[in-house]
Amino acid sequence: MNAGIINDAYHLLPQLRSFLTGSMTCSFVTGTNVFYLRSIYMQEKQSSYILSVNCGSSSLKFSLYHSGSLLPECTGSVNAIGCAESNFDIRKGEQSIEHKATGFKDLDAAIKAVIRWFKNSVYKNCLFAIGHRLVQGGPDHREPELITDRLLETLHQFIYLAPNHLPDELKTIKTFQFAFPGLPQVACFDTAFHKNMPDEAKYYPLPAKYREQGVLHYGFHGLSYEYIMQKLKSDMVKIKAQKIIIAHLGNGASMAAVKYGTCIETTMGLSPIGGLVMGTRSGDLDPGVILFLLKQGGLTVTQLDELLSKGSGLKAIAGKSDVQGLLKMEAKDPKALAAITMFCYQARKFIGSLAAAMGGLDTLVFTGGIGENSAIIRERICLDLGFLGINLDKKSNYNNKKNISLARSRVNVLVMKTDEEKMIAQHTQTAIK
Repeated sequence: MNAGIINDAYHLLPQLRSFLTGSMTCSFVTGTNVFYLRSIYMQEKQSSYILSVNCGSSSLKFSLYHSGSLLPECTGSVNAIGCAESNFDIRKGEQSIEHKATGFKDLDAAIKAVIRWFKNSVYKNCLFAIGHRLVQGGPDHREPELITDRLLETLHQFIYLAPNHLPDELKTIKTFQFAFPGLPQVACFDTAFHKNMPDEAKYYPLPAKYREQGVLHYGFHGLSYEYIMQKLKSDMVKIKAQKIIIAHLGNGASMAAVKYGTCIETTMGLSPIGGLVMGTRSGDLDPGVILFLLKQGGLTVTQLDELLSKGSGLKAIAGKSDVQGLLKMEAKDPKALAAITMFCYQARKFIGSLAAAMGGLDTLVFTGGIGENSAIIRERICLDLGFLGINLDKKSNYNNKKNISLARSRVNVLVMKTDEEKMIAQHTQTAIK
């Protein structure tokens, strides 16, 4: 093999990736040269990283994992995007390696800050692939897949299903594509976990023409649910014999009912607006309320979308969407108390509903920012659920133990930290093999 090709191979890694994954040909690659090039490619893979990107409604989270082992290298986030107090934080283990309180005005500024950091870091030439969380892929795109121009064109056609999420996610992908040309990128859809729900849960009682346009009960937070189920399995929980409710409670909140290893129902529906009341989202509403807002309220469709997505929920009740902040205010602020009461009431109601859908309950898992960190919210949600077999151990709950149920409780109540970014990395590695 030509020595010049060997010496230059490391500079051709983007093209080599494409050749070795079958998406393009290289004119200089013939016969036995493939063996040498594949060896170089695999060596590069062992010493490189997968970047997971999780674009939220007001945050941008990312994590770096060693390709192959998927051991974490570092994590980062840009929080409270659009607010003066937004900040950029990067951690390696428990240690902060960079922190900037900048006040990122929009998502575009946050994305560029993250890319700039990588371009100036020791990892700048070590990225092997990038995985992205996408809220919605429409009815035909659920499983993780390599991002191509054709896929992006298709996803643009489904923006109407997730207008508050998909445009930002597509913008994020394109910005990373421009910054890291030739690097394989993978789309990981939040709807995949719910794809096998039974027809009675999956379809709405509307004319068939709307189903054909993609109007389905999709469900979201799937990457979080998938991680929790993997963790339960690794902890030797017999998930194939259990009826499990997972409560992902954060600024966006939902629950899923998993019966014998398969999701059969979830609280979010066509969009992430539905289900539980959330920080700024309304959750479920009587369709008559929507008609009232359009007719008597005189709202345009755009104004209605803005109201239900960003001007409702806890914020509409108490003027603040942060649960921890509301808990501090509730003793002196009736509106804060009303918001917290509604949040816990609705969560309790949905637990009962999902348990009924499964015909019982064996395990309840709290996860997400609120579910993992707020003992008082967990306690209030579980109040009066003794009839389902849920009995909390108050001391274990307030000490944030993993199992917070009493020994006599028929239902195991667990607190588990989720890791959507780890699932993104796992799917990305599998998709590009």
